[in-house]
Amino acid sequence: MPETTEQSAVELLRSVPLFADLEEGELERFSQVAVPRTFPAGTRVFHEGDSSDACYIVREGSFRVTREHSDGRAITLATLGPGEIFGELAMLDGDTRSASAESITDGTLLALPANDVRSLLGRNPEIALKLVAGLVRRLRAANMRLSRQSFQTVPSRVAGILAQLSREGQDKDGDGDGGMQEVTIRMNQTDLAQLAGTSRESVSRFLAELERAGVVRSGRGRVTVLQPNKLRNYIY
Repeated sequence: MPETTEQSAVELLRSVPLFADLEEGELERFSQVAVPRTFPAGTRVFHEGDSSDACYIVREGSFRVTREHSDGRAITLATLGPGEIFGELAMLDGDTRSASAESITDGTLLALPANDVRSLLGRNPEIALKLVAGLVRRLRAANMRLSRQSFQTVPSRVAGILAQLSREGQDKDGDGDGGMQEVTIRMNQTDLAQLAGTSRESVSRFLAELERAGVVRSGRGRVTVLQPNKLRNYIY
């Protein structure tokens, strides 16, 4: 029997760490208010400063969350793939967006409308407690990541991002051999620079160093990590 839309939504929700504490019936309640939305590549999902009307879970494709400086510069806060959530604070505070989000590839999102979610939480306080616990875990992880980056050099930050993206790529491919296989990261140097909070020139110089060492191979719009385990030698 083909899978229904609601069943598909429950499966996706179950894969999101934020909802890890929820039981089957609680996931079904979220799935009942979820709305699928499709975005062609290069389309804005929302802009920084917009009202927070929904949070989103990536079903298919790749999306990017960015913040913009008044001088026009932008920094990438996260690059997201299937099963990852963004805009989740909309479920609780209803404040304006603190960042922008756009599709990198053609993609599909599962939208959880903020008003529907807040009504659901108001009727089910036990779900609200579990959701708050999940948000606290995400906040602690973000604080630890920011703390590490504050003391890291640019090469260390870039190597850490490449290592993380390599792990995520192998997880999606179902590779369980301890991270020895090469991984191709489809991201240009500008995007890597934004993730690392540095300049494209700095990323280019470091990638050249890694290429000379045989750790990576750079190409147009992609970096192939040939020896993922060797990246740890550059993280300190």
